[in-house]
Amino acid sequence: MKIAAVQMVSTPDVARNLEAAGRWVAQAAAQGARLVALPEYFCLMGQRDDDKLAIAEADGDGPIQRFLADSARRHGLWLVGGTLPIRGTTPDHVRNACCVYGPTGERVARYDKIHLFAFDNGSEHYDEGRVLEAGEQPVAFDVEDEAGRLRVGLSICYDLRFPELYRALMQPACDLLVVPAAFTWTTGQAHWELLLRARAVENQCHVLASAQGGQHENGRRTWGHSMVIDPWGEVLAVQAEGEGVAAADAPLARRAAVRRQLPALAHRRL
Repeated sequence: MKIAAVQMVSTPDVARNLEAAGRWVAQAAAQGARLVALPEYFCLMGQRDDDKLAIAEADGDGPIQRFLADSARRHGLWLVGGTLPIRGTTPDHVRNACCVYGPTGERVARYDKIHLFAFDNGSEHYDEGRVLEAGEQPVAFDVEDEAGRLRVGLSICYDLRFPELYRALMQPACDLLVVPAAFTWTTGQAHWELLLRARAVENQCHVLASAQGGQHENGRRTWGHSMVIDPWGEVLAVQAEGEGVAAADAPLARRAAVRRQLPALAHRRL
């Protein structure tokens, strides 16, 4: 199956972001991708963290969710919808939710980001917990097409630093791990590729990482480097900076060969 990561440089304007996302999903589809992932916050990179509250949608209904369903149906593919804000249990917090849609436009999965990013190096300060409400459950779903059945595990950005989440997603084992993200320039430059390749190697599966990648209108700079990585840790495709698509084939045979040659998952004792 060919898979693709869409890289964006999202703005404070939802309509502009949806137009850009639609254009890049169409390009990925034209390249033959059957599963496409949008980045975290694809629909909004606001001027303030609490701008998310103003566009938060009810679970299962809203213009952003309809856009994702329509895009998946139009192109007949599996669409991992980056993240969008879905109303939380209190008015001043939202869930950072990754919603997945199948080729007929039906929603097949929703994962709420469990680990909320916080960082302060004296000049940069982030605290997602100020407006985000953490999720609780790991989520995986099954994809079926002519290439066979794939089990796909979901994660979001800061989750990448917590290998125990991915171990939970490997019961039963996933064939593909998807990571929509908006890594900062500072943390991404240091750790993004390192962590992605580690998750691929330790879980012996493909990793699809779709990122924000550039200078945003709100002043923030994100690292980008959206990637497709194989189960041996080889980077198959990368979109370094700016908008674009990183696409590559992710054959099940490659995953099976790596696990057969080096049965590390079967050797686990802890």
